Amino acid sequence: MATLTRQTKETSIKATLEVYGKGISKIQTGIGFFDHMLGSLAKHALWNLELECKGDLHIDPHHSVEDCGIVLGCLLKENLYPISCVERFGNASIVMDEACVECDLDLSNRPFLVYEIPALEGKLGNFDCELAEEFFRALIFNAGISAHIIFKRGKNRHHIIEASFKAFAVAMRRACVINNAFNIPSTKGVL
Repeated sequence: MATLTRQTKETSIKATLEVYGKGISKIQTGIGFFDHMLGSLAKHALWNLELECKGDLHIDPHHSVEDCGIVLGCLLKENLYPISCVERFGNASIVMDEACVECDLDLSNRPFLVYEIPALEGKLGNFDCELAEEFFRALIFNAGISAHIIFKRGKNRHHIIEASFKAFAVAMRRACVINNAFNIPSTKGVL
């Protein structure tokens, strides 16, 4: 379990993350849809996550969403590395009614993001749909994960974004499965 506090002129964030938890979360960002997505992420990754963000929402939610991604990425990096005795690779395709999104990832300690979700215009509550990509980019680059989040089908913005969060969560859970046969799951001998 790791805790991090991050203070900037735009946000004040305190978060605690336990990767091998029970899916229990307590989230307060002031962005209702984003709270829902973070709660879903924790639930399906089986993380215990507490996160409180006080951000400059009078401007817009961008700084809060991106900075939460930075904090979660840093906490993941602290929880996961150095990698040993885990599967390392994970993938999942998640269906939400008409929508389906796939995530394939590698706990490689080499950050890279392929985010192929169609441009989703508009808002869900006070959450700008384009912020989902900003969140994943911040999280993945700070965590040292290589991830491909790919749209397969769908029309409903809520379903597409939620399927993205859940696909990432399930792929993470699968990548973090303990496997003692892999001391270091790399031919290089280090990640």
